[in-house]
Amino acid sequence: MVPAALKRRAALTRLITDFWVRPGNRLGAVVPRLRDRFHPGLDGSVSAFNGSAMAFEAREFARGAFGWTRMVRRNDWFQAKAREWLEQEIDANTVVFSYSYTARRVFDLAKTRGWKTVLTQIDPGPAEEEIVARLHRAHPGVEPKWKPAPPRYWQHWRDEIDLADLVVVHSDWSRAALAGIGVRQEKLVVIPLAYEAPAEAASVTRQYPDRFSDERPLRVLFLGQVILRKGVLALLDAARELRHEPIEFIVAGPNTLGRHHRRSPGRIRWVGSVPRGQTGAVYRDADVFLFPTLSDGFGLTQLEAQAWRLPLIATSNCGKVVRHGVNGVLLEQGSGSEIAAVLRQMVADPAQLGAMSRSSRVDEQHLPDRFAAALLGSRS
Repeated sequence: MVPAALKRRAALTRLITDFWVRPGNRLGAVVPRLRDRFHPGLDGSVSAFNGSAMAFEAREFARGAFGWTRMVRRNDWFQAKAREWLEQEIDANTVVFSYSYTARRVFDLAKTRGWKTVLTQIDPGPAEEEIVARLHRAHPGVEPKWKPAPPRYWQHWRDEIDLADLVVVHSDWSRAALAGIGVRQEKLVVIPLAYEAPAEAASVTRQYPDRFSDERPLRVLFLGQVILRKGVLALLDAARELRHEPIEFIVAGPNTLGRHHRRSPGRIRWVGSVPRGQTGAVYRDADVFLFPTLSDGFGLTQLEAQAWRLPLIATSNCGKVVRHGVNGVLLEQGSGSEIAAVLRQMVADPAQLGAMSRSSRVDEQHLPDRFAAALLGSRS
């Protein structure tokens, strides 16, 4: 979306990416998730490494490399390929725009050429990891496979920050978190996340019953990674407290919790991972969206829920989407008891859900062209 918006403004010379899968390419049939790696407005302006990328993934799989090991190697591989392409670039006015964790070697080249560098930081970095580490110390064994990033990962990130002329973040939460660990304030600029709502969501109109019951409960959707950072413990606490209420929690997403914590006494429907092209049905069938995150760079699912006219219940530890009492409820602590109290109020007064739904829509500030305009304005 962002590269296409930049191209419409004649501000994109080349998009460098790992995969680019045109319609009909057999790679899309072999790996269905790669079918989304295409945009008709960019075709002809893209350099991709499909064959090399597939070979890399096959090689790492054969080596048994997963988790952080594989991620760090993938980042290194992509930077090497991107730098190799950029070494052919001779325009002195080049601006290199990159996303975090894959920019270090590219920015290093850019600095030797006198080019400007813009980094989009997707999350609060090591500040977020410390929040998660504290959670794991307080709740050991809940998410048994979690591991902190290796020191090398964060050292490379520090190099990226030092090499960046500008660091774009998507929320005030991220800006404050990064400033708190020493990123210079004058480098940081907040530009809300870009998003295009799916066409099928445009005609959605929600109907709520006059009264919720066991046969027609309030359906509360949580969609995303089922991990501590996303506030899943608060969800489980709320479900336990509300187990005798006409409320059903729908939990959709990859689940990394230990088996003991998946057996909640609350009324929870575990959906598991949902393919990207099928999330619309999950949003359509819900009544309200729950996002009790402890830290997110923005929280794209908030915008997806807004596109489907869902009221939101969210914390402030992410991008600002909730207008308290208008399109949802902004949590103060994000605790299970607070979530339970909010949901009880919604069950008692279903009419407020209808009003919130009618006010729930994606704000124009998230249009890709708005992002492109803000980005071009901020680097001048």
